[in-house]
Amino acid sequence: MPRLYTEQLSVGYGERVIVNRLTVHIPDEKITTIIGPNGCGKSTLLKAMTRIIRHQEGAVILDGKQISQEHTKLLAQKMAILPQTPESPGGLTVGELVSYGRFPYQKGFGRLTKRDYEVIDWALEVTGTIAFKHRPVDSLSGGQRQRVWIAMALAQGTDIIFLDEPTTYLDMAHQLEVLELLQRLNREQKRTIIMVLHDLNQAARFADYMIAMKDGKIVQAGTCEQVMTRDVLRKVFHIDAEIGRDPRTNKPMCITYHLIKGDAEHVEEANDVHSSFVRPHLECVR
Repeated sequence: MPRLYTEQLSVGYGERVIVNRLTVHIPDEKITTIIGPNGCGKSTLLKAMTRIIRHQEGAVILDGKQISQEHTKLLAQKMAILPQTPESPGGLTVGELVSYGRFPYQKGFGRLTKRDYEVIDWALEVTGTIAFKHRPVDSLSGGQRQRVWIAMALAQGTDIIFLDEPTTYLDMAHQLEVLELLQRLNREQKRTIIMVLHDLNQAARFADYMIAMKDGKIVQAGTCEQVMTRDVLRKVFHIDAEIGRDPRTNKPMCITYHLIKGDAEHVEEANDVHSSFVRPHLECVR
């Protein structure tokens, strides 16, 4: 049994159910990517699994205990989350922002210890942001800023890191920079990484395990080969896709696709996918 999983988890807002009786197992020390159309419950699932929002039914289990019964600081020492559009107070330096990751370990007046400063510098070094330590966060580029937020999550010292669309608004080079950093953290430090990605080819390229969602339910979960199939993409995104192999990674990739006509309610969902593939695919292969 993995360290982290859900049992019949249901989450909603008011009377609207977003995630419906979901049982999910997150493989330990692996990278898991979650794909699905907008509004299918991906971000809601992440928020429920990290106790940002409450679930209505079921349970989220971590290390044999329901997270709803775990002390907040103890839980924050086990898992960290980088939200979709993180925001920091104006005027903070990079070092100050990353120091927030040490909050779960602070006692008394909340002063940073020698150990805290060592962890902060280590997180900055690992993410290649140590040179920015005394610079304002607002002065950084999008890719640099995203690496700083990952540094803050690393400073939190957790084995499990959740990221909600960490490549949003980044150009292709910075997207790869962030994803390769996360892959390195997984391989070298055995961090369990769970992230929502819109780009299907990136999701397959960097994942050990994939989860495809639609309408608050899991359509398919498993290896990249089990999830990145013509049938699964048809069910999830209502597209007819041609699946090939990435010549550099040998991972499955969507070469081309077209919208399946005749069902208007799926047009918007398919258009979400289109934004991920508007660039020529050969340009995406490194």
